[in-house]
Amino acid sequence: MITVGMNYHVIEGKQQEFEDKFAGVIDALKAAEGHDSSTLWKDVSDDASYLITSEWSDEKAFTDFIQSDAFRAVTNWGKEQILSGRPQHKIYKH
Repeated sequence: MITVGMNYHVIEGKQQEFEDKFAGVIDALKAAEGHDSSTLWKDVSDDASYLITSEWSDEKAFTDFIQSDAFRAVTNWGKEQILSGRPQHKIYKH
């Protein structure tokens, strides 16, 4: 099992839009093979900074998902319209 931490920083004023779009991401994650659970966290000191933690059966399942059409379909909106920078992902192995 692995935990993936995905850090996102959004354009000021786009926080609610990011949170709403995350609902679509959750649906795609739930359908992904090897995905167990995901949680959206909001930074209390910077309300435009978010962390998504996801539990996966293994690293290959996560990698397959982020290279999939399903992932691109639910995340392409963020690159220029909502995110202020490139997301950063980190994998933690149990």
